[in-house]
Amino acid sequence: MEKNNELIVNISQSEISLALLEDKQLVELHKEKSNRQFTVGDIYIAKVKKIMNGLNAAFVDVGYERDAFLHYLDLGPQFLSQQKYLYAALANSKQITPVSKFKTQPDINKHGKISEVIEAGKLVIVQIAKEPISTKGPRLSSEISIAGRNLVLIPFANKVSVSQKIKSAEERNRLQKLIESIRPENYGVIVRTVAKNRRVADLHEELNELSERWERAFSQLHTVEPPQLFVGEINRVSSVLRDVMSTSFTSIHVNNETAYREIRDYMGQIAPDQQKIVKHYTGRTDIFEHFDIFKQIKSSFGKTVTMKSGAYLIIEQTEAMTIIDVNSGNRSKKVDDQETNALEVNLLSAEEISRQLRLRDIGGLIVIDYIDMYKQSNKRALFQKMRDEMDRDRAKHSILPLSKFGLMEITRQRVRPATAIETRETCPVCDGTGEITPSILFIDELENHLRYLIEKSKGSITIATHPYIAGYLKQGFKSKIRLWMLKYKRRLHVKPVITYSFLEFNFYNSEGEKLII
Repeated sequence: MEKNNELIVNISQSEISLALLEDKQLVELHKEKSNRQFTVGDIYIAKVKKIMNGLNAAFVDVGYERDAFLHYLDLGPQFLSQQKYLYAALANSKQITPVSKFKTQPDINKHGKISEVIEAGKLVIVQIAKEPISTKGPRLSSEISIAGRNLVLIPFANKVSVSQKIKSAEERNRLQKLIESIRPENYGVIVRTVAKNRRVADLHEELNELSERWERAFSQLHTVEPPQLFVGEINRVSSVLRDVMSTSFTSIHVNNETAYREIRDYMGQIAPDQQKIVKHYTGRTDIFEHFDIFKQIKSSFGKTVTMKSGAYLIIEQTEAMTIIDVNSGNRSKKVDDQETNALEVNLLSAEEISRQLRLRDIGGLIVIDYIDMYKQSNKRALFQKMRDEMDRDRAKHSILPLSKFGLMEITRQRVRPATAIETRETCPVCDGTGEITPSILFIDELENHLRYLIEKSKGSITIATHPYIAGYLKQGFKSKIRLWMLKYKRRLHVKPVITYSFLEFNFYNSEGEKLII
């Protein structure tokens, strides 16, 4: 049965948040600062700072606070061709030779040394393979790939490969021959799963767009001052759409009109028949609050994750690995047979664990301590359940069967820092000190701030506060808010915000801009 997939896009001045829901349940959460750099897929013109012969690698300046890491094995076979093309373009960016007519260089030696092909001070074209994580700078690759909806273009290569997820051998052969016939010289192509049954005209158009995008960047080299972004990955909204968009998507809700139009246009390019599923959210409540996402975030993150069955998970993340402990909780009292109880809890936990890995974007080594089971058939059933649940995960991963100690090991590709959201709140009454100011004075404090803002600003003012406080301010015919409006001769509104702590408040003007107290 197909799942009901929804994408909720929440855009603010400082951040873009994306929530992917499956049957109303939050399974992926992406947060990105509006001015974020060094995203996976971004291509930079960078400068080699230091050659490390012992590591057979180089440290490269891409403009990040720490030098990025480029290993010899990540240079790509066509590195010399790429370098020659770069320096030819630097010498004359007004007359760029098309890649298809460029005379390529021999592939580099698989077992060579980095000092044989590169030296300190030289410029290189690199792509972010892993974003900065913890104390480490970005991990780089010089084997450039430019991703489209159906195809991935690899400059200076000549190989065509087709996704193994396309099960039909006949369809794979069709796509292989089709791409071979339309592929420009000196370009390699990877055919993505979604290209299945696509028309040749659509694939040809996308192939031309990707190659033009690559070559157009070289014509603008005269404006580049290394280290600098050369070809940017499309924004996170579009990249998520590109990677997860499928015929099972039912709706995309966006709270920003400009982004709504951009997404509709992008959908018109990749899936015109589904343009209608993009909807502009104009409700008065926060879009994440409307779709119950805030509540799910609070319940899904943190050290302890509870499940409806009464069982719960303990998730501990370290620099080297993530450990997940499965506990039966009060469920152990419901079933007399311990083996049956263990199997049921473990199978339910497998669903939640696969969701947690996607939701938190946990990478590296994951060790799961399931409840002990003795029957081999039950262990095999749990292993298969975990594989089935992880099939929906787009990140590369590997799962090992249960060990004799009841542990399951999973490795999952890590390209970005894991999503960590603090779910515990500082006490809003005492600010964590253990001592409070008299609560009877809170409304007076609120009025003092309001009086100050009325003197400094014009137009109506909205007070955003906890629902309990909002209810108190609006209670009765002679409510506080009505008395303040008469007193200060200014139109005032009260907005309850469920995500606020008890005594938290903010003020906004008629345009929705936050007023600084």
